[in-house]
Amino acid sequence: MGYQFKFRPYQRRFLRSLTTNHGKWDIREGIILRLTDESGKVGWGEIAPISWFGSETLEQALDFCRQLPGEITDEIIFSIPDELPACQFGFESAQEWGETRLIASVLGSEFFSMPNAPCPMPYAQSFSGLLPAGEAALNQWETLWQQGYRTFKWKIGVYAIAHELKIFESLIHTLPASSKLRLDANGGLSYEEANLWLWTCDNLKENGEIALEIEFIEQPLPVEQFQQMLELSMSYETAIALDESVATLAQLAACYQKGWRGIFVIKPGIVGSPSRLREFCQQHQIDTVFSSVFETAIARLAALQLAAELSRNNRAVGFGIDHFFEQEETWLQSLWNDL
Repeated sequence: MGYQFKFRPYQRRFLRSLTTNHGKWDIREGIILRLTDESGKVGWGEIAPISWFGSETLEQALDFCRQLPGEITDEIIFSIPDELPACQFGFESAQEWGETRLIASVLGSEFFSMPNAPCPMPYAQSFSGLLPAGEAALNQWETLWQQGYRTFKWKIGVYAIAHELKIFESLIHTLPASSKLRLDANGGLSYEEANLWLWTCDNLKENGEIALEIEFIEQPLPVEQFQQMLELSMSYETAIALDESVATLAQLAACYQKGWRGIFVIKPGIVGSPSRLREFCQQHQIDTVFSSVFETAIARLAALQLAAELSRNNRAVGFGIDHFFEQEETWLQSLWNDL
């Protein structure tokens, strides 16, 4: 099938800098795609790369879009190289959208009832709300709780471990007993620090000091220390989830082949081909948590569709991030009008 192809880059400023072990992030950049098939159906897609997480750069994605003709085919879409995983996701999502969704659902209010800020209550309970790093988390969680969130993710490995452990102690004794907490290190801990965090979490649970569930520690060590993470996962009760280690489909498959049977955090926006992701997850029945790359509602809708299809263990999806941006409905509408 042939499609008329148009694209436009975008920039969105975070309301406040997102701070992780990778540094500070102030502006989210990406590309919006529009595919129009021969019958006039329109499919929207989004390329939202994070090069420091394992995807192509924005410039590489733009170069790929610029060299394409004004009319493309399914053959072109499904032959995008693995070195461009965010492009694979964006183009395949747009192609699927054209096949399965009416454009009215995009422009209508139903589309914008998907999680935005504040997250609607029915959705929020299935979403993990992202807390800011450091002491700011102690002030942010209650607002998210009031919006309906019951699972929270807190960034660690940003400040000195002694300081973070003090904040952690305050946080776990402040959060309601029915909540869940995820700790995300973004690969920023040393082996000794990872052991200390895991031991602390296990010890709190064993001693009955907290009622809330510490669901897992996400990517405690750098990608190249896979074997150490595998060993740690077998040494402690607190679960470990891989994130940066499984940023792309090739990495995900490699970690599975090397024996990882724990939790896989999948970021659909940069993992690669949705059709191949479906095939892998359905074949191996892995334990997944689907997570955002701070995409717009366009990519989020496609990502949540994958999460609905492929999630197995009723884990909250990591898309509770919209409080980091202004409301996007008007902004997206003007972007579409320009396309």
